[in-house]
Amino acid sequence: MSAALLSIDWAEWLNLGLRWLHLTTGIAWIGSSFYFVWLDNHLKPPAQGSASGELWSVHGGGFYHNQKYQVAPPTLPDDLHWFKWEAYWTWISGFSLLVLVYYIGAQSFLIDPAKAALSQPAAIGIGLFALGSGWLVYDALCRSPLGAHSRLFGAVWFAILVVAAFALSQVFSARGAYLHIGAMIGTVMVANVFFVIIPNQRKVVAALKAGEEPDPALGKAGKARSLHNNYMTLPVLFIMISHHYPMTYGATRPWLVLALLGATGVAIRHVFNLRHKGRSGAPYMVLAAALVLLSIGYLALEKGTAAGTGAAPTTYADVQPLFAKHCTGCHAAHPTNPAFSEPPLGVLLDSYAHARAVAPRIQKVAVEAEIMPLGNTTGMTRAERDTLGRWIAQGTPP
Repeated sequence: MSAALLSIDWAEWLNLGLRWLHLTTGIAWIGSSFYFVWLDNHLKPPAQGSASGELWSVHGGGFYHNQKYQVAPPTLPDDLHWFKWEAYWTWISGFSLLVLVYYIGAQSFLIDPAKAALSQPAAIGIGLFALGSGWLVYDALCRSPLGAHSRLFGAVWFAILVVAAFALSQVFSARGAYLHIGAMIGTVMVANVFFVIIPNQRKVVAALKAGEEPDPALGKAGKARSLHNNYMTLPVLFIMISHHYPMTYGATRPWLVLALLGATGVAIRHVFNLRHKGRSGAPYMVLAAALVLLSIGYLALEKGTAAGTGAAPTTYADVQPLFAKHCTGCHAAHPTNPAFSEPPLGVLLDSYAHARAVAPRIQKVAVEAEIMPLGNTTGMTRAERDTLGRWIAQGTPP
């Protein structure tokens, strides 16, 4: 029995459990965000009573009557539900995944020696600094006069995130940079709940219990932060799935692709919010479509440039030294890398025939995803990856 327990890959099971928890709590949090913004946008003046808005709806065979009090109800109900744990557990599980995959595995997934020769503690320090400073900058902007101008505030915050994506892509692997932007946004979102929304609601409840009139500014500030969170959800969801699509973070300018597709998510979210208010979101849907086409066009142009259209053919003689330098230490019949007694996954790259046979895989993991060589311990450069990409795009000439 003990031998069987020792044979279990506990790290993988922990990874799976955390991902499942992150997905489940994330659905709950984002679902509530979407629902309450939808609810706010559909409220009508009440037929009677002191509520600021109401809505009748039908779902699951029953009828629901929602009422909203802009500041607070006249009397506090005995049973009051707080929406907070969905947010907290989404961040806890997400940060745990960040630690497990990108901090414990920093040498393999976060550090790229071809960009910056970081130690593991230095890389982790940069990552944590990005998360903390992101919240501090965002919160300062919210509390500044800029916070009163929603559109301008959104543009400035978006620009700051793009600059952060550019900066992190200079020192981290592309995947690591993407995930840290997602973690920055997620940290801002949960900090909004923990430091602003919930404390403000507690102050309102305390005022009611004390028989005092609650400060309307508390609810207004909480509402603003909640709406910010609503617009940041789709960019975060894109980042969560982006690591399955190396064509995005594997671009020469991954920060630009992230900016274009992130802006697409914001535009789509705005379309839904406008439609909930009975307004046309057509101009923003056109904008979202244009951003998607611009992203696809940019990636296609970049791929064509990397393929060296019109240039002299890149032959196996050009790429064979790259295989010898970066690949055959592991992917040879008799690996020289002491970590392997046989080639990983049976992949051989020690001859033209072997390399040509797995060219699509090389394109995915080495050229686009940049996850091979593992941890980039041999320091493979972007220019060398592009050379491999041209050879593959030109049909792997012998």
